[in-house]
Amino acid sequence: MITRRSLAALAAGTAFAPTLAQAQAWNPRRTETFTEGFLPAGRRPWAEQVPQLRVGLLGGENEADRMGRFGPYRELLERTFGVPTRLFPASDYAGVLQAFSAKQIEVAALGPSGYAGAWLDTNGGVEPLVTAQEADGSISYVAVLVVRADSGITSLEQMRGKSLAWADPNSTSGYLIPRFALRRQGLAVDGTGYFARTGFAGGHEQGVVAVLQRQYDGAVTWASGQGDVNQGFTRGNLRAMVDKGMLNMRDLRIIWTSEPIVNGPHAARSELPASFKEDWKRFHLALPTAHPDIYRQVERGSGTGYREVRHEDYDLIVEIRREEAAARRRRS
Repeated sequence: MITRRSLAALAAGTAFAPTLAQAQAWNPRRTETFTEGFLPAGRRPWAEQVPQLRVGLLGGENEADRMGRFGPYRELLERTFGVPTRLFPASDYAGVLQAFSAKQIEVAALGPSGYAGAWLDTNGGVEPLVTAQEADGSISYVAVLVVRADSGITSLEQMRGKSLAWADPNSTSGYLIPRFALRRQGLAVDGTGYFARTGFAGGHEQGVVAVLQRQYDGAVTWASGQGDVNQGFTRGNLRAMVDKGMLNMRDLRIIWTSEPIVNGPHAARSELPASFKEDWKRFHLALPTAHPDIYRQVERGSGTGYREVRHEDYDLIVEIRREEAAARRRRS
């Protein structure tokens, strides 16, 4: 169990991702060693309990782009499993968490903080299935703080008295971990202690746009942290914005990078049939090889596919989320 003592140990420098020893404690399936091939099309026995498949989509990107990216994915799910499949795009992260609580969706790809929030809100009513694996085979990414390249700001110290945009209160890289990490460095991130102003941009894409348009001096967002920084790395919000022609990385400067954060999971309601959850895993483990274009669109870039995950991979994020909730109660 993660406790305040282990949070204190984290403050001494532990990363926000499972250790190698933890990862070796079990043998998860992963795309590069998955040899079963893509699932044959056909209605499954679990369809009696899951007559339609409702997939939640997190906010942070305009709806037209989200629906465009996920359209072929939805069609493939429907063809493969033989049940009507609908996409539920939420205006923010909280919308997907609330949909899980209300049993209005079966599955969603969540950030680690979003998963922790949904797990806490539903008393363990959601279960992690698979997560994206990066180009180096890891299952972690990073939060980055970006400023305009022409701002003159070259370090975190120079953000004192400047304005900072968080992405979303349920975002890991866009809120939870940067706040935790910056507080760990002794910075007063609440109110106007260190930054002149903070606020929520409404999502990762919107936060970067707000910096480019000089509405904020800096913003936090997510990236794989691997590959060519000039292309926005291999995967993440910056890469997606570069690919859509919304961003030239020469216009931004990264002045802070977090320690590794475990990638968020594709999660399903725990009460759903085990056979459904197994089919969801097999679908995604085979997806990058069988349908690479759909995989790249869903994951906003490329890596080495997917890997199975379990709740223990997110213990630390759950505990940090609990601590944040307790801190808010103390402040109110």
